[in-house]
Amino acid sequence: MNKSELIEALAAKTDTSKAAAGRSLDALLEIITTSVAKKKDVALIGFGTFKAVKRAARKGKNPKTGEPLKIAATTVPRFTPGASFKNAVAPKKKK
Repeated sequence: MNKSELIEALAAKTDTSKAAAGRSLDALLEIITTSVAKKKDVALIGFGTFKAVKRAARKGKNPKTGEPLKIAATTVPRFTPGASFKNAVAPKKKK
């Protein structure tokens, strides 16, 4: 599903116009992005958590030449799915 398909589904589910659904989706994504960029976690109970995590510096290898190189430390966004989301994607089997 791409963004336009998501907007169509959101508009149908909320009984609003595609333009209003698009503005809502854009606003939501902007809020999540700016919050995580400010190192604030965004937790949506049942769905998951968006957060910024630090990745340590490490050694890598140039795939073309094979020479070792240093990869600098950085901060990256991470999404951790919630229990309800995980269960919807891969239901637990009953024993």
